[in-house]
Amino acid sequence: MNSELIVRIKPRAEREIKAAAAWWSVNRTDAPGAIRLDLQEALESLASLPDIGRKVENSRDPETRRLFLPRVKYHVYFRRRGKYLEVLAFWHASRGQSPSV
Repeated sequence: MNSELIVRIKPRAEREIKAAAAWWSVNRTDAPGAIRLDLQEALESLASLPDIGRKVENSRDPETRRLFLPRVKYHVYFRRRGKYLEVLAFWHASRGQSPSV
């Protein structure tokens, strides 16, 4: 039985991912595809193990978690919704504050 969740990327997160990937491809020429590669690997893991990552304090939804991608220094903000893994935001660690999720 396959218990993997179906990944859904919310529009806000999709915009943030696209912007980060575009910036990265121009400014990090040694690994221009790192954002997409690291995110894909993280989403594959999260689809199978949605309880990894840290719970986000002060989130609107107490089930919101984040997972840090060390090479690119971004956090993936996500939550489980039934059979779905919803990606809520893609946020660089240097921004200090967490996104409003």
